[in-house]
Amino acid sequence: MIRIWNSIVGKLWATILLLVSFVLFIVTVLLLEFLDNFHTKQAEDSLRREAATIGKIIVDHDDETAMRLIIQDVLGDETNALIVDSNKDVLYSFHNGLNEERIERKILDEPNLFHSGQKDGKSVKEMILPSLREQDVMEKFLVLTYPYYETGNVKQSIVLYQSLDAVHRTTKSTTHIVFLSAFIAFILTTFFAFFLSTRITSPLRGMKQAAFELSKGNFDTRLPVLQNDEIGQLATAFNQMGKQLKFQVELIKQEKGQLSSILTSMTDAVISFNSDYSILLHNPQAERILQKWYQAADDSTKILPPEIVHMLEHVITFAEEVEEELELKGQFYGVSISPLYSENSIRGAVAVFRDMTDQHKLDKLRSDFIANVSHELRTPISMLQGYSEAILDGVTSSDEERNEIMQIIHDESKRMSRLVTDLLDLARMESGHMRLYKSPVDVVHFLERIVNKFMQVARDANVSLILQPVEEMEIVADEDRLEQVFTNLIDNAIRHTPDGGEVTIRVEKGKDVIEIAVSDTGSGIPKEDLPYIFERFYKADKARTRGKGGTGLGLAIAKNIIDSHGGEISAELGPTHGTIFRCVIPIDPEEV
Repeated sequence: MIRIWNSIVGKLWATILLLVSFVLFIVTVLLLEFLDNFHTKQAEDSLRREAATIGKIIVDHDDETAMRLIIQDVLGDETNALIVDSNKDVLYSFHNGLNEERIERKILDEPNLFHSGQKDGKSVKEMILPSLREQDVMEKFLVLTYPYYETGNVKQSIVLYQSLDAVHRTTKSTTHIVFLSAFIAFILTTFFAFFLSTRITSPLRGMKQAAFELSKGNFDTRLPVLQNDEIGQLATAFNQMGKQLKFQVELIKQEKGQLSSILTSMTDAVISFNSDYSILLHNPQAERILQKWYQAADDSTKILPPEIVHMLEHVITFAEEVEEELELKGQFYGVSISPLYSENSIRGAVAVFRDMTDQHKLDKLRSDFIANVSHELRTPISMLQGYSEAILDGVTSSDEERNEIMQIIHDESKRMSRLVTDLLDLARMESGHMRLYKSPVDVVHFLERIVNKFMQVARDANVSLILQPVEEMEIVADEDRLEQVFTNLIDNAIRHTPDGGEVTIRVEKGKDVIEIAVSDTGSGIPKEDLPYIFERFYKADKARTRGKGGTGLGLAIAKNIIDSHGGEISAELGPTHGTIFRCVIPIDPEEV
């Protein structure tokens, strides 16, 4: 019941009923007043007609008995009559009921009844007289005085009196009819009000349910448009709103997806901060940085480095964009922090971290490269310049000295040529412009050819060059480039192996790859230098290497060639002394 009164149906129904009830009450009161006056007027008019008729009967009939009978028939059931002369003496009395004498006396004693002041002498008055049905009971009567003239112009009066109880009974009957009509109207109004309110609110309930569906994210909810009135227009507007909401939500999802894709695909780390420096959003690159900071932090609640906190304080306090290059936890970052606004207030900041560590390494490599090239070129250029000046100045005194100087100039120029060639080859490889001419290579024949090429060099250096037995096998590779690799490795091994030492070449075959290892019994490479030996111009023993004609680029070139074949090259210390270089090469790179 409470639910009905709290609904629009109950409120609309109650409003219509109250309005109709008020109107019915006013109409009923006015109608009852009108009917009461109408019935009283009707009674007066009836008395006047009866009085006029009785006056004519008295004048026209000399027979008293006949006159009485006719007058009895003319008078109504509730009407009594007195015929009095000018001296208020009763000539005739027509009375039905009790208290005849008392009624006659009160009527005759009424002073204004026979002197009304009207021209025709007629008067109508309401009087309180004894009841016709009960003793000692007073009732309201309607009394009419109607004068007439008998033969000889003798003035007489007809007094008709009628109890208003009859009028009241008629009024009461009419009142019952009015109340019954009002009740029927109330019932019909109740029914139609409920029907109307239900018809109006039924679409509203559907809209409420549809609104709940929209709030749950079901934007395909639609309302049927069954009417062309305001409710139908509201349903149309609701459907359009649902379409717009779906479109806007899809647009937001697309923009969010695009933003997420952009943040995910960015190489820079992006972190969004709240005004209290708490992290709101970050991309995967930032997740890796935060994990490093978390692992390095002493307090798990304070993972942000102090430098970043200081920059955030400045950005949020002064609403200024800040850019700095910082070294954080051993890494170099270019940090840019900008404020985030919510209307006119700052709600946080967004920070972009660009990892500059590789760039710093490249800058260092570039500077080292320039320094190394300058250093490597300075010695041969100085020797070329010095010995050429000696020839030009005529310092040499014999052909033998001149030939010796010319040989030194020739060797140094060849060294410069090798350095420049190696630099060009390395640059071509690192830029990806090196082309490999792959073909089937017989590994046994390939290694035997290289060993035979260095056999005399090994004898001159008093070093044993050993190729361990190899089973027949083939690989798909660029034979010339592989020869360049193993020429460099064997040459390095012979040069760094003392007299009486050994350089051994071993081959092992795996499922899809082969491993060729070149080991020596030299002094070996210091363990701390092993991670850097494949870098350009890196020499583990600078003084010793310089005397043996190395450029410092051979291993860097070898690594690039093996990498371009899809293989790996590594170096490690020998079991007791010396160094082992292992080259792992795919048998067929396309199948692998």
